[in-house]
Amino acid sequence: MGSFNTDIVHVLLVSFPGQGHVNPLLRLGKCLASNGLLVTFCTPESWGKQMREASNISDEEVSIGEGFLRFEWLEDGWDEEEPRREDLDQYLPQLEIAGKQALSRIINHHAQRGRPVSCLINNPFIPWVSDLAQSLSLPSAMLWVQSCASFSAYYHYYHKLVPFPSETEPEIDVQLPCMPLLKYDQVPSFLHPITPYPFLRRAIMGQFANLEKPFCILMDTFQELEHDIVEHMSKIFPIKTVGPLFKAPHESTVRGDLLKADDCIMEWLNSKAPSSVVYISFGSVVYLKQEQVDEIAYGLLDSGVCFLWVMKPPHKHSGNEVHVLPRDFLEKAGNKGKVVRWSPQEQVLSHPSVACFVTHCGWNSSMEALTSGVPLVAFPQWGDQVINGKYLVDVFQVGVRMCRGEASNELIKRDEVKQCLLEATVGPRVPCMKHNAFKFKAAAEAALAPSGSSHCNMQAFVDEVRKRSVEIRNTCGNASPSHVKPIPMVTKEK
Repeated sequence: MGSFNTDIVHVLLVSFPGQGHVNPLLRLGKCLASNGLLVTFCTPESWGKQMREASNISDEEVSIGEGFLRFEWLEDGWDEEEPRREDLDQYLPQLEIAGKQALSRIINHHAQRGRPVSCLINNPFIPWVSDLAQSLSLPSAMLWVQSCASFSAYYHYYHKLVPFPSETEPEIDVQLPCMPLLKYDQVPSFLHPITPYPFLRRAIMGQFANLEKPFCILMDTFQELEHDIVEHMSKIFPIKTVGPLFKAPHESTVRGDLLKADDCIMEWLNSKAPSSVVYISFGSVVYLKQEQVDEIAYGLLDSGVCFLWVMKPPHKHSGNEVHVLPRDFLEKAGNKGKVVRWSPQEQVLSHPSVACFVTHCGWNSSMEALTSGVPLVAFPQWGDQVINGKYLVDVFQVGVRMCRGEASNELIKRDEVKQCLLEATVGPRVPCMKHNAFKFKAAAEAALAPSGSSHCNMQAFVDEVRKRSVEIRNTCGNASPSHVKPIPMVTKEK
């Protein structure tokens, strides 16, 4: 029998409320817990309510490996139905004000109960977590949830080290150290002068203005995937690659999804032949025009491929309409096609019946596909998706390009959809793409294995957190106020 006591090192993870931010930070939390830490995962209650309803999450501490994972929700000061949450220009300042107060109370509460927080870890869009940690004399780290190539692009833009597209030169190419030449529409689109999302540029730049405060920048990538650019940027920042986090060995039933996956997906996949199914998902945020959905649908029918298509309903405050499939689409597809609201993507991509992945090229999806050995059809829209698409197609050579991004304002017609689907499933380049994908799958597994780059970096980070925790306790003492009721001992089977 083992026991949980007040000497365990306690780490507080604070996540921006977004699926692409919650998932990797939660995966990191499970990795840290499996290494013997007590991990408290924190995100706004508005998001936490949806996580509790859709995923296996409770208020109880979960035993993972040698440590524990628990959840705590912070109030952001707005009603649950507040539509201003959709406007980051309004929501981020509100989250900072309310979040600093809420986290201060949480940290103080745990200190009084004899299990003080030893380190704060945040993901991008909430750089004020590092400010709060500094004000409380606590160390902090940041988990970068995009590629190192994207990190480099934002860094060079923030410091004005190389020319980027501007109002006077909107279509110039960008050459960054240790990276291929990026066309103007392959630079993270938030940096482009005509981006419709300038508030996201401001949010990311806020993180880069604060990067001297974290003692470590963790990245959900791995050394062998982005070797040269990781080596280069590691000379500037204390970077540790710890990915792919989704493949790291840890407890897998605790998830951060907001929607429950549809039933019978895996059973349906089991009924299909090996390498016969096209998996289509554009993530949790991308919203396509109805005309584009129609063209994809007709392209699927014309190609004759089997397909699993995830069509997530739009957020209720987004103002977007629910997509409608063409008349008789499902009848014409028959048992060759399945349309669902949400899927267990990690399990789907590792299923032997999946032939390729039509993706928006978000970094989480890109990593999951790359390290599952699945070729891709790149359909990037905005943000880092466009640079990810560049790497997936031209550098990693694991996919075909269906579009160049939202900025092109181009409708991809059904004939091109069909051509790309066939090219990625039965075309002459398929063996080469599969070979490259399996090469990265093997490299990812090696990185996470004992003595692998990501495994060693994770262990070094845990050791550093433990060291800093001892220093904090030696400096501040570990006495709890006498009037505070001690927390109960928790035991677990070994």
